[in-house]
Amino acid sequence: MPPPASRTSILRLINASQHGLCPCHGSGVSHSHHHNPVSALNQLRKFATPVQLPGDKEYAFEVAASNLRFGEGVTAEVGMDLKNMKARKVGVFTDPNVAKLTAMKNTLTSLESQTDLPFEVYDKVVTEPTEASWRDAIAWARSHDFSHFLAVGGGSVIDTAKAANLFTVYKDADLMDFINAPIGKGLPITEKLRPLIAVPTTAGTGSETTGTAILDIASKNFKTGIANRAMKPVLGIVDTLNTDTCPTPVHISAGLDVLCHSLESYTAIPYYERMPRPANPILRPAYQGSNPMADVFSRWALQTCVKYLPRVAKNPDDREARRQMLLASSFAGIGFGNAGVHLCHGISYPISGLNKKGPKYKHPGYVVDGPIIPHGISVALTAPAVFEFTAPSSADRHRDALAVFYDTVPSDPSVSRIRDHEIGAHLYEAIVRFLDGLGVPRGLKAVGYTHHDIDALVTGTLPQRRVLDLAPGIGDVAGADGREHLSRIIERSMEY
Repeated sequence: MPPPASRTSILRLINASQHGLCPCHGSGVSHSHHHNPVSALNQLRKFATPVQLPGDKEYAFEVAASNLRFGEGVTAEVGMDLKNMKARKVGVFTDPNVAKLTAMKNTLTSLESQTDLPFEVYDKVVTEPTEASWRDAIAWARSHDFSHFLAVGGGSVIDTAKAANLFTVYKDADLMDFINAPIGKGLPITEKLRPLIAVPTTAGTGSETTGTAILDIASKNFKTGIANRAMKPVLGIVDTLNTDTCPTPVHISAGLDVLCHSLESYTAIPYYERMPRPANPILRPAYQGSNPMADVFSRWALQTCVKYLPRVAKNPDDREARRQMLLASSFAGIGFGNAGVHLCHGISYPISGLNKKGPKYKHPGYVVDGPIIPHGISVALTAPAVFEFTAPSSADRHRDALAVFYDTVPSDPSVSRIRDHEIGAHLYEAIVRFLDGLGVPRGLKAVGYTHHDIDALVTGTLPQRRVLDLAPGIGDVAGADGREHLSRIIERSMEY
């Protein structure tokens, strides 16, 4: 049974349905003499479970993650892994930068060491992938008959390989068939995909553990993606040697993704508040809401990131710090891969997307042709304001997070004496100090946005219902899309 606290949300929704806030009000729909509160609830967070289903509360959560192998030099084993899997032909994905680095050279050496293991290399993956870049990679994969896939690179490479795998199996499907609703159709994946092995070269996305893949929809000026357990790699090979050549700005940005993955998944709505419960378990979303298993991974990842990311930023040769960040990345991946992310990620998608036509900010240290606000930077820019906003939803969880930033425990008087309603303000300041220590731009103005851009950023965030509906305080009144809250969060994130 869910804790009694969840009844508060239900009562609030029943009350809203009786006082003109449910979606049918003002729509010309005729009403009976009373509202069915379950109908109002059924409209709530429907894109967190992207199908029309009965309105019962969720009562279960699932835990799914890739197998992981962690160790220094373990990339050398990937050829044997593919041979053990009886691979007939392997599609290898990387990007032009990683293609020149040790990680890819070691991968090719391992593949070539095996007899009768044919492979083809696609080295044109784009950093921060787009519709066009995905379509190119998918067309390439469809033109070959790959039995297995291998991704060597950061999240962009791994996500592109996931998409190529999906659309190789679904040869006649269109990209939008599986893109998350309401942007795409969000169809379930019912066919078995080919085995994919992921070899991450950054400590951040956690993509080696999840079934999530993200892309930039340039025509709409925001990012979205596909999230389905069926897309997760069968194996993640986490090799500490593969981040040796990672530039410091990339270390920092990737590490900030770990920070927000862990904080967002830890503070997401509880799984038992997600509505409606799927009628068939295959329809249960990967992003389920916070749950006891995900909490363990998210909390550990947060603590590890706060301790070791500043060390990596100060000294990229700190091998122990880089090792711990790789672990934290995978742990956070397991956490958010089963609980979900919410506001930082939802708002980050238009922050990155609008930049290409708007501010045209190019973050230092990234070898790309055009403007770029790296994903980790884009999620961190709103983090102080986001967790100030979500703090009232669960003072205890946010107090716990604050204790991590203070390098202490929640029972320490420096944390325990803070009143519940003040936790958000203290967490805001703690996150700002942490970001300052890493040299992160101080708010949206620092990357070129102004107050005139707030409406466009909100408009680009609103379609991200799959993640917004997991955010405390945004999706918990039926019929309200959260626009006013989002406007205030973005305004609060302009500068600090």
